[in-house]
Amino acid sequence: MSERRDFLKQATLSGAGLMAAAAALPAQAQDAHPKPYKGPHEMVKGVKIVSIHQADGAETLGVVTAKGVVDIRAVAKKMKIQSPYTLDELLQQGNAPGFYAALKAADKSGVAYLDESKITHGRLFMNPSKIVCVGLNYKAHADEVGMKHPSVPPLFNKYNNTLAAHNCILKIPSPDISYKLDYETELLIVVGKTMRNVPAAETLNYVAGYCTSNDFSSRDLQLETPSVQWMIGKTLDQYLPIGPYFVAADLVGDPNQLQLKTYVNGELRQNSNTSDFIHNTQAMLAYISKFWTLEPGDIVITGTPQGVILGYPKDKQVWLKKGDVVVSSIEKLGDLRFTLG
Repeated sequence: MSERRDFLKQATLSGAGLMAAAAALPAQAQDAHPKPYKGPHEMVKGVKIVSIHQADGAETLGVVTAKGVVDIRAVAKKMKIQSPYTLDELLQQGNAPGFYAALKAADKSGVAYLDESKITHGRLFMNPSKIVCVGLNYKAHADEVGMKHPSVPPLFNKYNNTLAAHNCILKIPSPDISYKLDYETELLIVVGKTMRNVPAAETLNYVAGYCTSNDFSSRDLQLETPSVQWMIGKTLDQYLPIGPYFVAADLVGDPNQLQLKTYVNGELRQNSNTSDFIHNTQAMLAYISKFWTLEPGDIVITGTPQGVILGYPKDKQVWLKKGDVVVSSIEKLGDLRFTLG
């Protein structure tokens, strides 16, 4: 009997400890939606979205409006609206009605609009199921590095550890690991509906929106390690800054007619247009969907134009270093900024 009493006492104490531990969890860990969304999957339209890095550590949806940025999580909680809190949730669950309801309720909620210039940006994407990358996809870039135009899109991948936010400090590796650091401004495609083996002419119907991104690269790891290690050179932590916006596809129009620029410490380094794609947006998505099922929230980065450091003559290759500020700019999608630290 004494053993049984000791067991029950220990179980009670353990249960109390678990309850206390749960109470001590960060707010975002406890702040689960009470009911998962079960409605029809819908893509959003007509919005420009940012990610807000909240005081509790969460990275949540914000919508840019003429009045300021709407904090969707704050409005949804105040008005008890079943809305997604993150862009991943919005894309993957497809709860556009809940999202729109929270956006519409912003004025009535009493939640203050945020000054975009004063928010701390979070990551737009935290958990896509796939990050598919297309290499060597601009005619002039292939020419500058002395490679043939590929007959099909060359594909590789990144991982979620590479995802980084607008205005981040990108922590570069120590020089003994890598020092040939290079920028690559790229259009990022965001998948909005499940697609598999979709004809090129229909692929844009599956696109939710677009972002500015930078396929940051370690050229020495990518090209000079034994057997040529593209994966290592492309997938170190924070090697895919994205932002500042997710822009819905209907606001962007033709993705094959967008101007791209890269600045390093204010100096223009890349200046091109997606019209120089070797494989345009439709061709890339059709090709990729032959091999994998692309799911809502998956992202595809589409290659970089000429002007990368790798394309300079070897005696003029000055690699990026700590303290450099890189700005990737894409027409209609905004200027992504990050600093090497």
